[in-house]
Amino acid sequence: MPTYIALMRGINVSGQKIIKMEPLRASFEALGFKNVRTYVQSGNGVFEAKAAAPAGIAVKIADRIERDFGFLVPVTVVTSEEMGRVVRENPFLKEAGIDSAKLHVTFLSDAPGPSGLMKMRALPAGPDRLHCRSRSVYLHCPGGYGNSKLSNSAIERALAVGATTRNWRTVTTLHQMASSGQSAGD
Repeated sequence: MPTYIALMRGINVSGQKIIKMEPLRASFEALGFKNVRTYVQSGNGVFEAKAAAPAGIAVKIADRIERDFGFLVPVTVVTSEEMGRVVRENPFLKEAGIDSAKLHVTFLSDAPGPSGLMKMRALPAGPDRLHCRSRSVYLHCPGGYGNSKLSNSAIERALAVGATTRNWRTVTTLHQMASSGQSAGD
C-alpha cells in the first residue's frame, strides 16, 4: 500500500480545535488506514492506504474529523513520493550558509493558477523570500516565520487554494517517517 502524509491545519493551536493524537490515530484507523503514526501535536499523520487521489483522501479525513471531533479542519494530503520531491527540490538549500531553521514549506491543496502566482509574487515580503513549485511554496524567513508577512493566510488568499505551513524540521521528519515506516514520536 502507498504511504501518505496528512497535514491538518489549525488543530491544537491556542487551545482551539483540540485533538489528542491517540484518538486521531483511531480515526485514521477507522478509515481503514494502516501503520498510522503521528508527529507532534500539530496535525501531522503518516499512514498507508489503498492507492487513491490525495485530494479524495483529504476529504475523507476532514469528514471523519468533523464526525469524530465536531469541527471542520482543512486537510492536505501528499504522497510519500511528493514529500521526497519537496525535500530534494528545496531551492534555498543550494545557497551557502542558509540556516535551515529559517526554512518552511507551505503545502497547497491544489496547484495554483497563473493569476494566483502573480498575486503571490506581489505580496510584501520584506527580507523573506518564496519559491513556488507545483503544490509547494518554499519560504526563507530570516527574521522567523512568526514575523513574516508571507503567512499561511496571505499565501492562501493570493493563490485561492487551501494551504498549511510546516517548518523544515517537520518536513524532513515526516519524509523520514514516510520513507522508513517508523514513528518519530509525538
